[in-house]
Amino acid sequence: MDKHEGRDAGTIRLDDPWYDALAVGWGEGAGAGEGSVAAPGGGAETSPPNSGPGGAPARAASDIYLEVQRSAAFQEVRGRYRRFVVPATIGFFLWYVAYVIAATTAPGMMARPVFGSVNVALLAGLGQFLSTFLLTWAYARHARLRRDRAALDLRWTVFEQEQVRRADAGERTRTRGAGR
Repeated sequence: MDKHEGRDAGTIRLDDPWYDALAVGWGEGAGAGEGSVAAPGGGAETSPPNSGPGGAPARAASDIYLEVQRSAAFQEVRGRYRRFVVPATIGFFLWYVAYVIAATTAPGMMARPVFGSVNVALLAGLGQFLSTFLLTWAYARHARLRRDRAALDLRWTVFEQEQVRRADAGERTRTRGAGR
């Protein structure tokens, strides 16, 4: 965490890519957000200038996200996600549908006692809960082992590119303001 000097010297800003950049500036008053420019009428305008030095188009945040989305690293993270989620969802859905179909079409089989008053339907119903918890655990483990590190690396890449873009936009704003 970095403590920034300036107008809000007591505010602690997180220098972390997981920090929600969209929420930056909420509740800080007009014009106090990072990268905001005073707009006519006293409000704050948060949109970056449309052109860079020499009239070249400024790099928009959407361009950064589109570039990352097209990258091989992003496609790999998405592929890993899909390779787990699609089969897991289909498997869980089939297990659920099988339970419902068995309960409605084969009530005699579901009513068969296993031990005491515990029957097949009760065990299958408890199996639904157990499989939900196991699937949740497997998803969290898969995410932690196969996707989180790569996703965090992508997040850092976007964060760094966004910082460069903001610095460039701030430099253009200062340059334009000095020329008035």
